[in-house]
Amino acid sequence: MEHVHLLTGLKPTQAPSDIANLIKGESSHWINSNNFIRGKFSWQRGFSVFSVSESQVDKVRRYIRNQEEHHRKKSYREELNDLLKHHGVTP
Repeated sequence: MEHVHLLTGLKPTQAPSDIANLIKGESSHWINSNNFIRGKFSWQRGFSVFSVSESQVDKVRRYIRNQEEHHRKKSYREELNDLLKHHGVTP
């Protein structure tokens, strides 16, 4: 697996970077404590966070549910670069 999608609601006082770091840290600790893989597991550096309007939540849920099939057609890297380009962000 090369990436994970997560859809969550945040309170205005919660920073997306704090939540991402907490999830990465706790999951790394859990994976390593349970010896699920040989060697030490660690996440790559960095992450992407995108906001979603309430009207698009069901669409995003469907996308996440079907991501394995979706990424057979377009890699995660290709999709991320297209998304960033579409929104005027330099990859």
